[in-house]
Amino acid sequence: MKKYYLGIDIGGTKCAVILGDEKHRIIEKFGLKTDSAVSSQVMTGRILDAAENVIRSHPDKPVSAVGISCGGPLNSRSGTILSPPNLPGWDEVPIVDLVEKRLKTEVFLQNDANACALAEWKFGAGRGSENMIFLTFGTGMGAGLILNGRLYAGLQDMAGEIGHVRMEDSGPVGFGKAGSFEGFCSGGGIARLAVARGRELLSRGKSIPYCLDSEKLDGITAKNVALWARKGEVEAQGIYQKSGEYLGRGLSILIDLLNPERIIIGSIFSRDRELLYPAAIRVIKKESLKYSAAACEILPAGLGDEIGDIASLAVAVNGLESGKEVL
Repeated sequence: MKKYYLGIDIGGTKCAVILGDEKHRIIEKFGLKTDSAVSSQVMTGRILDAAENVIRSHPDKPVSAVGISCGGPLNSRSGTILSPPNLPGWDEVPIVDLVEKRLKTEVFLQNDANACALAEWKFGAGRGSENMIFLTFGTGMGAGLILNGRLYAGLQDMAGEIGHVRMEDSGPVGFGKAGSFEGFCSGGGIARLAVARGRELLSRGKSIPYCLDSEKLDGITAKNVALWARKGEVEAQGIYQKSGEYLGRGLSILIDLLNPERIIIGSIFSRDRELLYPAAIRVIKKESLKYSAAACEILPAGLGDEIGDIASLAVAVNGLESGKEVL
């Protein structure tokens, strides 16, 4: 019998309720804005109203389980959201209990990096692997770990926080730490590298090729720099090369520590792989163990822009298959 799942994606600016099937095909998606002016109780009520409406609209597609993807910190075992920085006021929210009481079905919760790892493992570029790492490489840098065919979340759902690892004593700030992996390998980190290089050029009396109006330098984005890099602008290419080198350092740590079959990288890497990968692979060949590096494929995420929606469905699928227990 065909199974259907409901996904709930909770983010700092928007939320979504997704109805999908066992092959991750999206049947209906309902989006709503995350309203920071209202309490978590009011906002969860709106999400649950939307979920009930989506289920009611498809009486021939009974939901087998619900998966929730949300930014951490959270406790997947107790089903509680624990004060995420992008959700002010969401303190000790027993989201799984709330959803189970309203929707009368099994509900599973994971942080967004773990949810995306499950999505890529079950439906994307990680299919068929037993040991896989998913890296976010977007607004931040985090990891979801699939080890020996199971999601590994750690004691407090804090496993995989590779972005917090310090790469240098100083450097762009990410994860609240100067010189961190996230500082060098995230959208904000690449922008900060571009600003720092631009100020260096200005101090030497030179123009900034990738930012023709120096007064707008502080507003530059990783996407702006990538556009110039693709046009062949050397300074912009150098910024991405530097980020790629630190990506290679971070990947070398993961390869040597966990010996994965695949490392799947999302967001910016998926979009700008050609700007980052050559520098990263040079570092990996130099830094990591020969046999471990040879056994590991490094691939862009396979689910593209749909990964956030499919991630919450994957949490539901994995929950039914594996139960609430994770490693």
